[in-house]
Amino acid sequence: MKSLIKTLVLAVVLVSVSCKKDTAPNYQFMPNMYESAGYETYGEAAFPNGVEAQLPAEGTVARGFIPFDIPNTTEGFMLAKESLKSPLDATQVDLVRGKELYDIYCGICHGNKGNGQGNLVKREKILGIPSYDDAGRAITEGSTYHTIYYGKNAMGSYANQLQEEERWQVVAYVLKLKADLEK
Repeated sequence: MKSLIKTLVLAVVLVSVSCKKDTAPNYQFMPNMYESAGYETYGEAAFPNGVEAQLPAEGTVARGFIPFDIPNTTEGFMLAKESLKSPLDATQVDLVRGKELYDIYCGICHGNKGNGQGNLVKREKILGIPSYDDAGRAITEGSTYHTIYYGKNAMGSYANQLQEEERWQVVAYVLKLKADLEK
């Protein structure tokens, strides 16, 4: 048994020593990994076949992104206002989560009660934020979602900050605030 172990150890040592050759460089299995081509910062990085590395393939959709088919136009806003409904049913609506998101993204301008008296309005940094209960403002699920997605007037889009489900949670909370203000 001892001689078998000694023979195996000797074989391993001989194989490892015989593969080492100081006069020749080691073989590179993936030379592109070791010696990558340098590209100029902000320059066009193109491969020899003309494909640019930074551009996504045409017609692809980023992971986690769901396209919104209603356009960012006045007609699109009216279409969303009239026809767009929340995909969340009553059991999926989480007003606590909606309030958290609203306070983070919306309350600074619209106020935590939806009365248009957020901190930026009180400090006169921005003006003209109407209350959710103003006469003539027919706020619907669709109009609120469209506004969150694309923005409106001085308000920018929050499509990059809020995922689709989170936007609908905020919509549900905005409608709750509107109902509370109308009481």
